Amino acid sequence: MEFAELIKTPRVDNVVLHRPFYTAVEGTLCLTGHHLILSSRQDNTEELWLLHSNIDAIDKRFVGSLGTIIIKCKDFRIIQLDIPGMEECLNIASSIEALSTLDSVTLMYPFFYRPMFEVIEDGWHSFLPEQEFEFYSSATSEWRLSYINKDFSICPSYPPTVIVPKSIDDEALRKVAAFRHGGRFPVLSYYHKKNGMVIMRSGQPLTGTNGRRCKEDEKLINATLRAGKRGYLIDTRSLNVAQQARAKGGGFEQEAHYPQWRRIHKSVERYHVLQESLIKLVEACNEQTHNMDRWLGKLEASNWLTHIKEILTTACLAAQCIDREGASVLIHGTEGTDSTLQVTSLAQIILEPRSRTIRGFEALIEREWLQAGHPFQQRCAQSAYCSSKQKWEAPVFLLFLDCVWQILRQFPCSFEFNEHFLIMLFEHAYASQFGTFLGNNESERCKLKLQQKTMSLWSWVNRPSELSKFTNPLFEANNLVIWPSVAPQSLQLWEGIFLRWSRSSKYLDEAYEEMVNIIEYNKELQAKVNVLRRQLAELETEDGLRESP
Repeated sequence: MEFAELIKTPRVDNVVLHRPFYTAVEGTLCLTGHHLILSSRQDNTEELWLLHSNIDAIDKRFVGSLGTIIIKCKDFRIIQLDIPGMEECLNIASSIEALSTLDSVTLMYPFFYRPMFEVIEDGWHSFLPEQEFEFYSSATSEWRLSYINKDFSICPSYPPTVIVPKSIDDEALRKVAAFRHGGRFPVLSYYHKKNGMVIMRSGQPLTGTNGRRCKEDEKLINATLRAGKRGYLIDTRSLNVAQQARAKGGGFEQEAHYPQWRRIHKSVERYHVLQESLIKLVEACNEQTHNMDRWLGKLEASNWLTHIKEILTTACLAAQCIDREGASVLIHGTEGTDSTLQVTSLAQIILEPRSRTIRGFEALIEREWLQAGHPFQQRCAQSAYCSSKQKWEAPVFLLFLDCVWQILRQFPCSFEFNEHFLIMLFEHAYASQFGTFLGNNESERCKLKLQQKTMSLWSWVNRPSELSKFTNPLFEANNLVIWPSVAPQSLQLWEGIFLRWSRSSKYLDEAYEEMVNIIEYNKELQAKVNVLRRQLAELETEDGLRESP
């Protein structure tokens, strides 16, 4: 298919652009296969380059022959274009609708994007499972790499390489995979070097109404326990939902077959409940009312902060089991690709200082989201404005990033990255020139040949010029476990995401700049103090030598 077939009117003059925090500007609107571009003849006026894949919905209005297109973006921005001529306006609108809803992944911009920067590091090879295993193997010999899934035949949503207990062979893994939802047998998610406890994740067991069991599954899970120790099974569904799953062939681990494990149900919402919550929240944030009670009522009714609390509470529970109880944990919900990954990754943020560095956090996203099979293509296909509701969309990853921001806000010196880093990841998950978040799992990415045909987000992010924008100036390495508060007064609305386009950040930006300047000045003074101390020590040494006979 040629993009030209979808572009009915490629160019319109005298279009007026209205967008947040900028004065209206008149210019020429151009449509390309992947971008909507408005360029102005005025000096010092920033051009608009908008990816079609960032467009969530459009509305049309007409007053006489003047048409208005309101573009609602996946990053919650709202842009208005005033277009002279009804026919041009209708043509532009239908072209945008067609170009922003392309069916084929291979027609998306990452397959056409050519970087204008020098590639110092190939991000596709920055975070391989073998490297992660090397990090753990220095502390334990109880685990091994398994290549049983090298052709994705055992589990289509797992990577080719996984870390499993050394005592369990591949033949046993095949039987366990047949007993777990989607073939997602328990694999290592995190090894706590302090005490050797682990977090594992999987899909639900397929026990069904007959109480089916799998001896190999029991053996695999028990292989993670120390002698005389108990483990915790954290199910991210309510007991009621887990029991209903049995009628559909799913279920949960029976105490009789897993006597050394204590099962805990912590309900974490998923799917349409989260999508509706996001829609209500963005609606509330866009409302230009000045009535505080009404605003707070809408914020509460969205339940967004309730979902944040649920997820953080469950992650804290998993971290407590590991660090304070000295017990290993297995986490799953139904598929093990959504709430499970939120909990395993947040538990690691709490427990593991490395996950709070820039590269460590990138590795966490690769390992616990991309390689672990979170279906980004489905979940991020639409955002808060799209009216054609599919059943797969859900802001699972955005909720995770919001939880990380809540912890970052409570521990501002413990993270090497800043808020801008999290916002950048949110934007690229929904619309990007990079191939990192395309596809729903490693199997799909392999078929699409993303490594050969697209650029990795990490290749761009990890360049020194970009890293400086995402580095937290307050960072001081903290090797301790950090325990976030989940009390209602401790959780706040993430203004940097949800009020970004309705409230100017000018004063916050100025305060941030001033803070950076103070920190830099403090470093200069500290360096001078160190020089003076050295000089003083040298002078005292010389005086001592003179005085000695």
